[in-house]
Amino acid sequence: MENLSRRKALSLGVALGLVGVAGPVPAWASTGPANGAAAGTGPEWIWDDAADPLMASMIDGGHVPAINTAWASWVDNNDPLPSGLPTEFTAYLRQVNRMPSWADPAKLARAADFNRRKDTYLFMLYGLGSGIMSTVIPREAKSVYWSAGGADMQDRAAKTFTFGYDLSQRGAFEPTGQFVVTANKTRVVHAAVRHLLPQSPHWKAVADETIPISAADILVTFHSLGTFVHRKLLDWRIPYPAADQEAFLHSWQVAVHLLGVPYEHIPRTWAEAEAQSARVLTPILTPSTEGIALAEELLGLTAQIDLGVTRGFLNEFVRYVLSDEVGDWLGLRRDYAAAALVRTVWPAFILFREGLSPVMPGTFYMFDQFIRAVAMLFLNKGSSGTTTPITIPTGNRPG
Repeated sequence: MENLSRRKALSLGVALGLVGVAGPVPAWASTGPANGAAAGTGPEWIWDDAADPLMASMIDGGHVPAINTAWASWVDNNDPLPSGLPTEFTAYLRQVNRMPSWADPAKLARAADFNRRKDTYLFMLYGLGSGIMSTVIPREAKSVYWSAGGADMQDRAAKTFTFGYDLSQRGAFEPTGQFVVTANKTRVVHAAVRHLLPQSPHWKAVADETIPISAADILVTFHSLGTFVHRKLLDWRIPYPAADQEAFLHSWQVAVHLLGVPYEHIPRTWAEAEAQSARVLTPILTPSTEGIALAEELLGLTAQIDLGVTRGFLNEFVRYVLSDEVGDWLGLRRDYAAAALVRTVWPAFILFREGLSPVMPGTFYMFDQFIRAVAMLFLNKGSSGTTTPITIPTGNRPG
């Protein structure tokens, strides 16, 4: 049984581009700075000492509706902290609403330019790659499904798009950007969920943890986003010079830190990130009842947008990006004609689009419309061009 698990992890790791994965090992057992020490001290044992007790107090004290109202106008990084907040909540925001001292403005500026140049690939990979991958990360899928957000996936998807869009926009970390505020609001929501989900009998019945969203869980999510996209860009041979790679990583390092992950557990290089990902992400991927339901909802939302393709094409593109094994787990119906089209034309499409081949595929415009339409889901933040409000929950998904 153990050898079978190792073979499955290896085949899935190769399919996702995570070469070198050797199968399940104890979490955070990788070498290098981004690892955990003895049991009880690694990131799987770290939550958020600053935000967690605060949000438990805010929820139990009935302050959340007032906070949601007060911070609705707090959007840009240089906006003053909103008035009307509880004193201790304002004190917390003053403490965390700042960039880390090690943030490099030059790298962040280059990352912003890189995001602008490659936004269609990035948004497509985030949406149809990382978004669907999240449904086969069991802890994430179960936490999402049984939280309040799981009951309204269109709204939750819009908020997820807001996070990705704000991170990718030009000047995301500058005073006129919005990502620092978005990250701080997301961190508070995570703290609220940590207080609320353990009160859900439905979540407790399926969870293998007593408190959700540890620092380790956030790092797993980072690998399903940043590390996954980094590897796909390389595998697809999209022009991606070393300076862009370093800048892209740095933007994610800052983002993960703003979500409350201690600096010592954040990978320093892409090589370290990929090694960590191969140990803590790939081996845990597996279907769940909650994840299958979420995947169908997410693909159903995507299908509501005119992508210029059929649902069969969409299913096959997800299979191409994530593997047939993931597609089978999620019950994505096969469309073999679409599969042949994706697997033969997509590489040629990239070559022509990047100016590396003079031969334009006959289906170029269909593929171009497809990735632009997926990108627009992000550019429109899932619904409209306005900021999607991030609100703190006060309960869980009803049974």
